Formats: sequence, structure tokens, C-alpha cells
Amino acid sequence: MSGSIVDALPPSLNLPPHLSAHKYFLVCTLTVAAWDTLVLSPRSYRLVKSPGGWPTLKILFNFLRIFMPVEFVIVAVAFFDTKWSQDSCQKFYLFEPICTAILLAVTSAVHVIRIHAIYDKNRAILLTMGSLFAIQIVVTAVCCGFYRSVPLLEGQGCIAGPKHNWVGIYWVAPTLLYTVSFGLALMRSINSLQAKPLSPWKLMLRDGLNLYGAIFLVNLTNMIFWFVITPTGPEDTIKTIVTSMAAVLTTSMTLRIILSVRGSLVQGGSFALSASTQNSSRTTHVISTRSGPVPTNVSTHNPGHTFTLDDMRSKTEADWAAHDKSSVNEGKPPILDNSDNEQPRRNPAVGVKITIDREIEYDGAYHAK
Repeated sequence: MSGSIVDALPPSLNLPPHLSAHKYFLVCTLTVAAWDTLVLSPRSYRLVKSPGGWPTLKILFNFLRIFMPVEFVIVAVAFFDTKWSQDSCQKFYLFEPICTAILLAVTSAVHVIRIHAIYDKNRAILLTMGSLFAIQIVVTAVCCGFYRSVPLLEGQGCIAGPKHNWVGIYWVAPTLLYTVSFGLALMRSINSLQAKPLSPWKLMLRDGLNLYGAIFLVNLTNMIFWFVITPTGPEDTIKTIVTSMAAVLTTSMTLRIILSVRGSLVQGGSFALSASTQNSSRTTHVISTRSGPVPTNVSTHNPGHTFTLDDMRSKTEADWAAHDKSSVNEGKPPILDNSDNEQPRRNPAVGVKITIDREIEYDGAYHAK
């Protein structure tokens, strides 16, 4: 009896196990995309309103924010609409591989820019990441021509699948780039421990290593489905079951990589340790000595004047008195005493403040004293 009832179901409800799992997985993908769009909305608004123009990372961020949910809403309509005919699918099936290739290209561009930035614009890093990026663009473009419409029954939806197993290099190219990106980000963070020791947990959060690692893992999982799991037939969609989730999570984590940049996004920003060092530095008037390497800082009540130690030694008392009238004591008249000679008496609250900063080596790190 149960078998006859199942056979009587329409094809839209009588789904093979792998196709049914694929539909559930796509629902999870849409949930993640919607949740990500909602959660990041306040931070996205602040980023759009932030000063500093529109550097490349800011433009790519806003493109990904719009393009990713739009793409997968359209893909979901084609996959879940029971009235979508297979004739219509023959004209539409390339939409997902082409749009996903564009999505991956933009996220990879973010990784190239960011990794290049945290390595202080190192040309070797740019050459390595740029080469992987160029290979990815060519490979994904070529592979789009070797997709096909999966031969599903009427009412079971429209989805693209590979014609050959080697088409999986469509995902190998970006996975290789994200692997190198994760490795370089990890190495940069580990090397920074020499300047500022941190616990592994704080290091991971400071440099966003969890974001790079999540992108690497989700793309590695996708590779397992492409090359390890064997489909049961040409209508089996098991190979592409994780591709949508991999694209959405890669985009989501990449957006957070951009948001985790401290300071300006111009030229990809800077490394987190460099930004924190700059923010914590003191604002002083720096003067250098010609006789030694120790930096000496002098600040006055008028920040428009700085002096070297040699200048200070060479000035006579008359020179300092003349300068006091125009700079240090600017805007503050001298205080006259009541004596007969009426010599001006300087205000003791006005003067020159000298601050000496030294850098000493202690346990392999440099600290300001």
C-alpha cells in the first residue's frame, strides 16, 4: 500500500534521496544568506557612511552584499518552482555557474588585496596571489562551457551539473587561492608574535584567522563532494550539493574580513598590529640629535615650533627672549611687577616642556619608556 502511494505522488514530491537532500541544503543556504544580510546591515550602513571616499575594498564589499543574495534567490526560484519546465531550464542552467564564477572572482580579489596589504605591499606576495587569481579567472570561465542541465523530471526543478568529472577544477582554482591566503595570513600573524606576544585565541580574533580558516574548510569540503563521492547516475546532483553553501559562506566570511580591517580601507588597509601601534603612539614634536640615535621629543605650548638640540644649544639668552615674545608666550602678556625699574617678569606657568622617549629592547620586544 505504501509503495503505491509513493508511486502516485507527483515528481515534485517523489524526489530521489540525494535530490531531496540537495533541496534541504539549499534551504539552509538561503537561511544563511538571509541571516548574513540582516546581521551585517548596521555595520554595512556605517561602512557606507564612513569618510575616506570609496576605496576598492569598500566597492567590492557593497557589490558582494547585493550580488550574493540576489543570485541565490533566483537560483532557488528555478530549483523550487514546480512549474519550471525543462525547456526553460535549457536556457537558464548556466546562470548559476556564471554568476558564482563572478562571485568567487570578487571574493578572491578581496583576498589578493588584503594579503598584499598585510605584507606591507610586498611584490612577491602580489605576484603569487595575482597569479593564482588570474588562473582562477581563466579556469572558471572555461569550465562554465562544460556544464549541463541535470535531467530531472518535470516539477523537480532546474539545476546545473558538470558534463565531466574534470570540471571540478572550477572549484579547485579558488580553493587553492583561499588555501594560500589562509597560510599567508597565518604566517603573518605568527611572525607578529615576536613584536607583541598574544594568546592563540586573541591572535585569531585580532587577525581574523577564523575567517580565513572557515573559507578554507568549506571549500575543502566542497572538493570532497566533487572528487570523492560518486553519483548514482546522470540525474544525481550529489556533486553540486555543497557548491551553493560554499559560495555563500565564502562571501559571508570575506565580508567580515573587510569589516575587520582596522583603520582606513585605502590600498587594502594595514596589518592589525601596525594599526594598533599607530593608534597608540603619542603625538609629540619629534626632534633628532646629530650626536646619537636616541629620539628626543620636545613639545611646547605652541605646537607650531620644534627645535633640535643643536638649535637649543646655539641660541643665546637674547634669542630665546625674542622667541618667547612671539611663540611660547604668544597671546599672553608679560606680568609686570611693582618695582621701580618695571622689568617684565615672565609668567612661571608658561615655558617649554621636554619629553624624552626611548626604545629599549626587552625580551626580544620593543617597548616605549
